[in-house]
Amino acid sequence: MTTIVTLAGEGEYESDVTMRPVAEGIARDLGATLDYRTTSVIEDVPDFPESSFGGLDALADADLLLLYTRFRVLPDDEVAALAAYLERGGAVVALRTSNHAFHPVAGSAWESWTAGFARRYLGSAWSTHHGHTSRTRVEVVADDPITAGLPAEFEVDSWLYVNEPPAAARVLLAGDPIDPEIDPQPSPVAWAWDDRGRRVFYTSLGSQSDLERPEVLRLLTQASRWAIEGDR
Repeated sequence: MTTIVTLAGEGEYESDVTMRPVAEGIARDLGATLDYRTTSVIEDVPDFPESSFGGLDALADADLLLLYTRFRVLPDDEVAALAAYLERGGAVVALRTSNHAFHPVAGSAWESWTAGFARRYLGSAWSTHHGHTSRTRVEVVADDPITAGLPAEFEVDSWLYVNEPPAAARVLLAGDPIDPEIDPQPSPVAWAWDDRGRRVFYTSLGSQSDLERPEVLRLLTQASRWAIEGDR
């Protein structure tokens, strides 16, 4: 039986709540078992408190990690379980603030790993966005099983992140900011990346209203299927 482990929790978008129906729908559509975890502490900035998912031994046998966190400070054993999962080639589908999923603690054994997580394992780290009052026009830019059935263009309430995925990634969605607060910088919104056999999907979509949109739910389900099964 396919197993999906979901890790959700951050202090801005209520992913601990909004991701549950998303993850349940993906697991149902893929015929998978779901292990849904939220953090013991939701808050992050400005104090970056330590939190826990209650142990991550489940990752040892997982087929997919579905990730939506921000600025987590986790116990060493949980970071070690994440690192082991990724190094064995575990697949990842990551949303929005996961490109700053962890807060590196100076002097800790995992400082370097947490600081480099997003660029190393997702392909791009957080840099900036177009402001909380802006919105995003999203365009499908690749004919791909992950984007099958999506409208050619749609608009979302979430503000556009500025991303630089790796050259080897397949950019699937591109965004243009609507009413940006900074100079507009069109940017990739979603990509798929086969990182030496480890399948990675990242999207900067993920606000509360984004996760209610049928096209976003379809995107995440199809991305999860690809991450588990590959190009079949």
